[in-house]
Amino acid sequence: MTLKTFFEKFDQFADAPNAVAKMRELILNFAVTGLLSEKIDGDAPVRELVDLLAAAKARRTKNVRRNAPATVLSEATIDRPIITPKHWAWVPLNDIGAMSGGMTPSKAKSAFWDGDVNWFSSKDIKSDELTDSELKITRAATEKTGLQLYSPGCLIMVARSGILKRTFPVSILRVAATVNQDLKVLSPFVGGLERYLQIMLRGMTDFILSSLVKTGMTVQSLKYEEFAEQPFPLPPLAEQKRIVAKVDELMALCDRLEAQQKEREEKHGALARASLARFAAAPTPANLNFLFHKSYTIQPADLRKSILTLAVQGKLVPQDSKDGNARNVIDRAMAKRQKTINTKSLRRKELDESAVLFKRVDLPTSWCIERLANIVDPENTISYGVLVPGNDVNDGIPFVRAQDLCLSNHPEKPNKTIAPDIEKPYARTRLTGGEILLCVVGSIGKIGIVPDSWAGANIARAVARIRPIPDLLRDYLLLVLQEQSVQNYFTSTTRTLAQPTLNIGMLEQTPIPIPPFAEQRRIVAKVDQLMALVDELETQLATSRANAKKLLEALVAELTAA
Repeated sequence: MTLKTFFEKFDQFADAPNAVAKMRELILNFAVTGLLSEKIDGDAPVRELVDLLAAAKARRTKNVRRNAPATVLSEATIDRPIITPKHWAWVPLNDIGAMSGGMTPSKAKSAFWDGDVNWFSSKDIKSDELTDSELKITRAATEKTGLQLYSPGCLIMVARSGILKRTFPVSILRVAATVNQDLKVLSPFVGGLERYLQIMLRGMTDFILSSLVKTGMTVQSLKYEEFAEQPFPLPPLAEQKRIVAKVDELMALCDRLEAQQKEREEKHGALARASLARFAAAPTPANLNFLFHKSYTIQPADLRKSILTLAVQGKLVPQDSKDGNARNVIDRAMAKRQKTINTKSLRRKELDESAVLFKRVDLPTSWCIERLANIVDPENTISYGVLVPGNDVNDGIPFVRAQDLCLSNHPEKPNKTIAPDIEKPYARTRLTGGEILLCVVGSIGKIGIVPDSWAGANIARAVARIRPIPDLLRDYLLLVLQEQSVQNYFTSTTRTLAQPTLNIGMLEQTPIPIPPFAEQRRIVAKVDQLMALVDELETQLATSRANAKKLLEALVAELTAA
């Protein structure tokens, strides 16, 4: 298979992650291993280029032995990181060009800044060629600090940055400029080599990152001396020019494919918005299916958020006048709750006046809104658990932490156990099974359900227990607490102490939209149905993308084996 055939098959693997980026990487790999070019009998041998480099280096460094032989390393003397054609040469980088760097003039001296001299830093190294820097210095800065002014045609490389964990940025300087201390500059001894050298360095990125970058550092940096002495592959000069022309041709094709992808994504985005509006107006499985398959820009996570929002706005299922009015039911529950509080002399926190909550006109008239604290069991108010759990103990009390919270696939027991004497003072938060748990320290808003097998366990300080009254369906409340506007409320009321912390008092104030009980059941059933469909469609999408990735990998393997 040829590269042309590979590009023609693009539509078959376009959905693979980073498909165009993979194509660019493949082009560079082919370029640096000689697979984009071939030897032509009329080409001058690479030895002539190497001798030319050696003579130019001698002149630049004022070496009296101007006729000294150039350094050409044989295959037997080096461990080549890639396979290249036999007629190419491997030459140390410091025999190809002079390596140097820069610095940052004192920011305290205003006379050094806002001049007309380009001064590049790592954040500027984003394109093939550099023509203008974000910051500029003055002529006085270069004169007083000794900063070197580099000529056009040099290669500018990021030598110190966290970006060296994943890529090795290299740009060609097209204007006279200086650089800061995080960059290294390669000034080729012979002009006109810069584009091939850029392709070569980019094509060997994996090797450079794995072998020539310091690891275990706070910020990654090049092993400067090793990098300068590292041999790199040089083809004959005429072949370099053919490689550059072919790479530029193929990269231009990648640019067109990328533009086509962007255009397609924009069209899909417009369709997605229309489809989402259609689903919001009629949230049926058919419309959800239509939405999912007609748009590649809406992610399953966003669909799930939309379903929950529609659910708590009363737009997911139709209202039924036979269901009655939720306000009447909640008022009776509140009266019963108050009677329990008075009879048992229970403590009741003062809440913000709820009358203002009744003014929401965006909900169905049969719905009401109530503070979360008023719709939990008065004998089991919202509470967090053990402050200092201590170490694990054998046969201790199971202990639920924030990392244990989940909605399904629970382990038989939480991993941690605590001593019974530590747990005993916190009997009020001992679990019986079925409660809602909510993270109030760290991962604010994370939700979990207590399985029956966890009965008898207790909870951590970072976890709040919520047990709703019988008139509120637990699974409906679970949907509300996961809905985005409620999650946003949690975030907005969070304080940042040692860790983000949601105060229980603010949690109790959470406004909860409540439909009639029968409608709560219908909403939960509808959400379950639609979420199951999203799960199924997500699996199909993941399978499609995985198949596209496998196809891309197979085509790459076939191409590189040819």
